Amino acid sequence: MPLQVTVWNENVHELEEPAVAERYPDGIHGAIADAVDGDDRSVRTATLQEPEHGMTKDVLANTDVLLWWSHCANDEVSDEVADRVVDRVHEGMGFIPVHSGKNSKPFKRLMGTTCNIKYRHGGETERIWAADPGHPIADGLEESFEVPSTEMYGEPFDIPEPDRTVFISWFEGGEVFRSGVCYRRGRGRIFAFRPGHEEYPIFFQDEIRTVLDNAVAWAAPTEGSDAVWGEVEPKESLDD
Repeated sequence: MPLQVTVWNENVHELEEPAVAERYPDGIHGAIADAVDGDDRSVRTATLQEPEHGMTKDVLANTDVLLWWSHCANDEVSDEVADRVVDRVHEGMGFIPVHSGKNSKPFKRLMGTTCNIKYRHGGETERIWAADPGHPIADGLEESFEVPSTEMYGEPFDIPEPDRTVFISWFEGGEVFRSGVCYRRGRGRIFAFRPGHEEYPIFFQDEIRTVLDNAVAWAAPTEGSDAVWGEVEPKESLDD
């Protein structure tokens, strides 16, 4: 059975800003979906404007990996839907928040922190270094690559210590940022990836698409062992 992948996008800039709509004629979700599509995957998209934001119980129950792009409408996502996403991650769904998806309700709830950063607009060059070159998400990349023009994110990044830091970025203005970090919450794998500001055609860049493609494969659910919760009977005799 193919891997079930859902790409979620708030889809606000594309509807309100002609320049973004021209840059991403199929929406940012369309560009990301194209990047992670493959013969062994079934990729669907969902947006904020759909009923239940497209994140119904049925959709999430049939999603192995969820990619999440958001920016200006994080607060418009209902708490019920956010909790639904968090629950599915605990159950084993992979979760990949992209760019300002770091401010999404699901990611912040999974981290338990503010996820605050410093930032600056202006179109600076970003150099992304593979800090963990042996990690599967870095497969097929050089030791570093550049995004020619982007929004700056800078440390400190208010997140828990990552399980693995796959990428670190340097910006033209001098700041650095942990731009690709991994976590596990319950059975689910999480990879937060910084690049993707809507003002630039970042999701058409080959290296970015490679990272996202690799991340979907890495975040896919694993079988693991059975888990039993709550009160249980003893495995051994407790008779005196």
